[in-house]
Amino acid sequence: MHKPAITQVAINETIANRWSGRAYDASKIISHEQIVALLEAARWAPSCFGDQPWRFIVWDKNADAQTWQQAFDCLAPGNQTWVKDAPVLLLVCSDTLFNHNQQPNRWAQYDTGAAAENLCLQASGMGLMAHQMGGFNADIARENFNIPAQFTPMAMICVGYPADIASLEGEVLTRETADRSRRPLNELFFAGHWGKSID
Repeated sequence: MHKPAITQVAINETIANRWSGRAYDASKIISHEQIVALLEAARWAPSCFGDQPWRFIVWDKNADAQTWQQAFDCLAPGNQTWVKDAPVLLLVCSDTLFNHNQQPNRWAQYDTGAAAENLCLQASGMGLMAHQMGGFNADIARENFNIPAQFTPMAMICVGYPADIASLEGEVLTRETADRSRRPLNELFFAGHWGKSID
């Protein structure tokens, strides 16, 4: 299903075509080389002091179905209904401390988000679909995968090839077929002062 963003002016095609779909083709695997390409895109995101505070755990269902299942079990039930067909799951974590001086890094989550978005854009550019999710149990993930206390689990991402929406039903299908929308530009972006809408 092709759902490009409807924008006021033309934007980069990869950005316009990136969307968080829910229909995944369970029959198509993602190769190790493709996974590495996704991770390289994330690796080259910008960060404060070049600190690279992100850490990603990757689970490939076709390489290790057991640990993929453990990761899947961390997801909220509502996400599990459609994530089941995605061959790759990732957990994005953010370091709370700077690497170079072990002081608190208040930009870490911002920078980690940039790395996650790089991965999602790379997926889109490769004909894949990535969906970021906040609906997961961070405590179970931390325990199951030995995540140190210094790192904050931020989001899980599923990646795979898009499938026909006929594989979905109920509320998930309704959400999948709904029009894409964003708040108007002038509600979110200001010219010179807070609240002064940009033209």
